Amino acid sequence: MIYTITFNPSIDYMVSVDHFKLGTVNRTSQEYLLPGGKGINVSIVLHNLGIDSTALGFIAGFTGKEIENRVTNDFGVQCDFIDVENGYSRINFKMKSDEESEVNGNGPMINKEHIDKLYDKLSCLQAGDILILSGSIPKCLSDDIYSEIMEKLADKNIEIVVDATGDLLMKVLKHKPFVIKPNNHELAEMFHVKLFGTQDIVKYAKKLQEMGAKNVLISMAGDGALFICENGKVYFGNAPKGQVKNSVGAGDSMVADFVAGYEKTKDYVQAFRMGVATGSASAFSENLATASEVEKLLQEIKEVEYEY
Repeated sequence: MIYTITFNPSIDYMVSVDHFKLGTVNRTSQEYLLPGGKGINVSIVLHNLGIDSTALGFIAGFTGKEIENRVTNDFGVQCDFIDVENGYSRINFKMKSDEESEVNGNGPMINKEHIDKLYDKLSCLQAGDILILSGSIPKCLSDDIYSEIMEKLADKNIEIVVDATGDLLMKVLKHKPFVIKPNNHELAEMFHVKLFGTQDIVKYAKKLQEMGAKNVLISMAGDGALFICENGKVYFGNAPKGQVKNSVGAGDSMVADFVAGYEKTKDYVQAFRMGVATGSASAFSENLATASEVEKLLQEIKEVEYEY
């Protein structure tokens, strides 16, 4: 079984406004609501690809109930969320106009009792399961939380994937995660450097591997993606051509089908190709990638071993 954890799910209120102007009344030309959160996105994409997963995480208040309703009933994902009494699940406002703007909420207050409930659920994981830890955490939690989860599960013989940034990611490396997936900008921020090309990106991705990560996926938007494999080889995958309609969820989609592809084939290179195709399919769609969209793009991905 594949499990995802989303510590801070959201309702994403997406609107389009023609030529937004500050200080006056603006009208939307389009609006819709989606459940948000990186782990939830991964579970939705997995479902779209015909693969079951269980979405874990924390929800609160009327917004939390709506997140659960939409994830379960609209997207067919099995959920096992923990209810938090204080606060409510966040609403994130995302506006497309001449420029794109976002305002993200904080989320509920998660305490030790809630974390213990999560550990109870994780204690049921069995050898061969996959756990995907992705996204940000509420301010009330320590950035050790992903590391603590991995430490508690160290004897379970499960594969753990981490899609996070900053210290949240750096602190898990000692536990040797199966895959990590920063993008090139996040990679630069983690090492406080400027990256001037693919050679630099590979150099610092290799450092993450030296620090403990078995495999490293680096997404680079329209410039494609890199995969630093545990066998020491580095692969580059081109970005297929298409119109980017929505970059939200593209990285999550890459994670979803890399994991799914590896589970199906046990072939890292094929899993990488599938991940790149699925990330692109989500970027070219108003919603998250579907199996038919991925299939159309898969033939365009030409992965090559990168000489560095």
